Amino acid sequence: MYVCLCVGVTDREIREAADNGISSMRQLGKELGVGRQCGRCACTAREILKEARSPDYLTLANMLAQPA
Repeated sequence: MYVCLCVGVTDREIREAADNGISSMRQLGKELGVGRQCGRCACTAREILKEARSPDYLTLANMLAQPA
């Protein structure tokens, strides 16, 4: 889903950024432009980033990435 309509950033892009080492909203803003325009996306983007950096998400992502 689109999280930031101002720059067209999706939740998938935020999760990919977290997988690539982005760990803060400041870094996310610099990398993807999230939260730099109107700011309405900041809370949602922060939650997605937090979720993507959690151990439970990382375990699930690694499990799903392995071939069956």
